[in-house]
Amino acid sequence: MSESKFYHFSPSGHFYGVTSVEEAIKASSEGGFIWLNFFNPSIQELHSLVDTMGVHPLSVEDCLDSSQVPKIEHFPGNTFIIFNAFGYKNRQLFIDEIDLFVGKNFLITVSGINSEGREPLNGIVRIIENDPVLARSGPAFLMHVVLDYIVDEKLQAFESLEDELEEAEDEVLNNPVGFKPTELMRLKKYLVNLRKGLFHEREILVKICRMDCPFVPEKAIFHFRDIYDHLAKFFELTETNREIVTSLMELYTSLLNNQMTKVSNQTNDSVRRLTLITVIFMPLTLLASIGGMSEWSMMTGPGNWKITYPLFILGMVIIAVLDYLIIRLLEIRSNRRREE
Repeated sequence: MSESKFYHFSPSGHFYGVTSVEEAIKASSEGGFIWLNFFNPSIQELHSLVDTMGVHPLSVEDCLDSSQVPKIEHFPGNTFIIFNAFGYKNRQLFIDEIDLFVGKNFLITVSGINSEGREPLNGIVRIIENDPVLARSGPAFLMHVVLDYIVDEKLQAFESLEDELEEAEDEVLNNPVGFKPTELMRLKKYLVNLRKGLFHEREILVKICRMDCPFVPEKAIFHFRDIYDHLAKFFELTETNREIVTSLMELYTSLLNNQMTKVSNQTNDSVRRLTLITVIFMPLTLLASIGGMSEWSMMTGPGNWKITYPLFILGMVIIAVLDYLIIRLLEIRSNRRREE
């Protein structure tokens, strides 16, 4: 459902709402300029701007396509700008497209298409009411207020992402085994989307600041430079946070490998002890199997068992000790070779 609102800024600076686009156009004939703020408009409403406001049909198609990247295009009667508004809620990033048409005596904003009920420009009117001079100086200054509001709202998304990065870092350090690497991949995906939008938005501000837009006067350029500074700062934050995500992923992999190595070493120690026991008892088992109680008595005579059995046991103990000493000697030599 469309919730569009329309306003007229009179030459005296008076700011008031009107009920329709036609009424706004009629009011603009008295001087000043108009602001047509479309939220979740219908296709018919947008196509009507082609005849009433001289908007190019291709621009209308771009408004309806939510996959467009930020850009600026110049037409004979207006300049078309696509910007992105960022929102972050419940660990989910929302990117809303904001379309702007700025002309000699009008500003058109289009938002809310595929926004799932979010209204990215819901605080603009209050800002205009609190700052009557800047916004009412002309369409270019009003566009600055809108863009500045959109850019300031991006800060909340960055702060939320940085908080989650700090939580992920603590989790990686304290509990690498229980940490879910999908969290880092999710944050990296969000940062890539933010970077893509910020990169193109910086280019838009560069073109405006070098006075490529005929509908932005020279005295308004200084205000747009301030927006460019904010975008440049956010772009650097995005790059920094992406590096942090990469470092955390490497740290997580390293800590996980250390844990696996520790478990592997424990397993190797257990196998080594079992192998040592097996090697020691193998010859003893062989001797016991060949010269058992009956066989040994037959070989030495039944009457000599009091002497032969203790000697047999003593011989097995000596063999076991020799096996152990030989194995230890081989381990010592092997360790020395590794150190060399």
